[in-house]
Amino acid sequence: MLTARSAPRPADASTAGAPPGALGRLGTWATTHLRVVLVLWLILIAVLGAFAPKVTSSLAGAGWQANGSESVQVRELAQRHFGGNASSALQVVVTADRPVSDPAAQKVIAKATDLLERDPRISGVVAPQQGATISRDGKAAILLAGAGAGPNDMVRAADDLKKPLAALSGGGVTVNATGSSVMWGDFNTANHDAMMHSEMVSWPVTMVILVLAFGSLVAAGLPLLLTIAGLAASSGALVLLNHLTPTSIWAMNFAMMFALALGIDYALFLVVRFRAALARHGDPVKAVAETMDTAGKAVALSGLTVLVSLSAVMLVPAPAFRSMALGIMLAVVFVLGATLTLLPAVLGRLGKRVNAASLPIARPGGDGSSPRFTAWGERLWRHPFRYGVPALLVLVALAAPVIGLRTAMPSITVVPEGDSSRAGYVAVQKAFGDGAPGTLQILTPTADAPQTARQVAGHGGIAGVMPPVQAADGSGLTMIQAVPSADPSDPALAGTVDALRHDLPASAQVGGAAVENLDLQKTLNDKTPLVMGVVLVLGFLLLLVTLQAPLVALLGTVTNLLATAGAFGAARLIFQDGHGAGLFGFTPQGFLDGWAPVFFFAMIFAIAMDYTVFLLSTAKEHYERTGEPRAAAIGAIGHSGRVIFAAAAVMVAVFFTFALSGPLPPKEMGIVLGVAVLLDAALVRLILLPVLLRLTGRAAWHTPRWLKRILPDIHFSHG
Repeated sequence: MLTARSAPRPADASTAGAPPGALGRLGTWATTHLRVVLVLWLILIAVLGAFAPKVTSSLAGAGWQANGSESVQVRELAQRHFGGNASSALQVVVTADRPVSDPAAQKVIAKATDLLERDPRISGVVAPQQGATISRDGKAAILLAGAGAGPNDMVRAADDLKKPLAALSGGGVTVNATGSSVMWGDFNTANHDAMMHSEMVSWPVTMVILVLAFGSLVAAGLPLLLTIAGLAASSGALVLLNHLTPTSIWAMNFAMMFALALGIDYALFLVVRFRAALARHGDPVKAVAETMDTAGKAVALSGLTVLVSLSAVMLVPAPAFRSMALGIMLAVVFVLGATLTLLPAVLGRLGKRVNAASLPIARPGGDGSSPRFTAWGERLWRHPFRYGVPALLVLVALAAPVIGLRTAMPSITVVPEGDSSRAGYVAVQKAFGDGAPGTLQILTPTADAPQTARQVAGHGGIAGVMPPVQAADGSGLTMIQAVPSADPSDPALAGTVDALRHDLPASAQVGGAAVENLDLQKTLNDKTPLVMGVVLVLGFLLLLVTLQAPLVALLGTVTNLLATAGAFGAARLIFQDGHGAGLFGFTPQGFLDGWAPVFFFAMIFAIAMDYTVFLLSTAKEHYERTGEPRAAAIGAIGHSGRVIFAAAAVMVAVFFTFALSGPLPPKEMGIVLGVAVLLDAALVRLILLPVLLRLTGRAAWHTPRWLKRILPDIHFSHG
């Protein structure tokens, strides 16, 4: 809300006659037009929700690539000019306890070929060839099913075909589909199922915490109202978005997570303020207006900071990351819309019934504050170093290991052992060598092919080279396939690829599924500092506009970064060094999955900014009313501490259920995000930041005159 600028006013200043601001008027309108609001939301949910059942089957399974990279160019050229023999093609591995030339094995190969050829997404099937796709002992053979569709459709084809192909096994012959498309299909299915299971397990814990936090069964149901509205709308919107741009299936998981998180955060903040305003005014409409002009404004700005933090992920040229960020942003928009319209309308109608079925615990003070958290704020004010220094030392100690953090794309071990892609991967390695699952595809003009082939064959990191194949369409391209000596997850492969790109003629391009992972990792490494920098700068600017004071905006930003560094330091100790691996039930890879720094950083910062805005906007409100730093710091803890504590407790419980799931990526996400929220709430928001407000005093809220002329005038005190 834009208001006339004024000096801090005394706590007893009357604001009874002041008209409500823009959000207050919106809340008043929503309260007095409940039916209109409900009808509009029901229409929106019905229209978008009609598409929601298609979300799992419609969304994309691929997109883990660096657009514009050399390996992606190779894949596109291979699909266009070499009959679909691209990295997205399917490989069907047939192994037998006898030579595959045996009639029984040949019969299985023929059935597999027929099954593949009948699928319209398969451009053609290349039979096993001696010296290339038939093992030296003759007991393993590979059918190549060309990619006749885009990468996302090939993942769907893999999902459709892997079970019928496996069903051909029998009589000493085993059939497994493998390759990049099958692996991503298995990866998505295993992790999606694990995340859905974890979310379902977390619901009972979430409900218990909500009831305790709200102190009322009726009030505890309000976050579900926002979550359901946000999820139904965003699920359908994701399906529609998928028609415009391929949208990752993972977008739905993260959208669900953020819809729940923000639904709880926003509902808690507004309900606590509404109860206090209702106790003062006795009129639900006036209570809603005051709530929206204070807490509603903080929620709106918090939602904006979340959106800005996540938008930085769009700087990474990878479809999966961009679509996941878009999915979360859609959920934020819908939950925010419901919070600013649907929730005030329902609160206005409920009135005092919002406290129905109350529990005889944790009753707030008459002004809506928590006596326990107010007492805690007073203790921090009296003894800032006693609590602030230990909190800072813990954060620094946890952040220190981040210096040695290593990242890489995940190995095949993140796919469950019984899945088709992993079984086929192991079979290919056993029959053709460690590097066979990561076969390189090198495209070169035909005129340069002899020289290129000689150089590839003579390279120390190459175990074998297949005969060059000239494109049949007259494009003038030749493909050379080379088997590296290193496993696709071995760091040595990156050295081999870099050396080939440096030594081969400039016209040669090196690609393949394993190289796509390497190129994606390089892109992530290159873009991570940029994304982090943009998030930090935009976060600071938004806090500056919101709080009107550069020092407190800087404190909020820096403390966010400290908690985030602590979470990644803990991640290094657990996932890279293996501390606690037995407890969490996984085998460490020796690195953190490559997408974690850039994507988890944006997610952590978004959640942390949520809590930061709640705490500091409340502090600013008290400072505007009293002009006293002490009232601002203690009032912030007393009025928002319970909200932050309860919301963080729900998030930590939800995230740590992911840590108990089977696949490794959800474990990483659960532990990194869970530790981040725990550190941010327990050590930063409820200790370190209030202590810094104590130590900086009035300087924290000082605004230079030149800055006052630039910034919009935003106040949080009512009236």
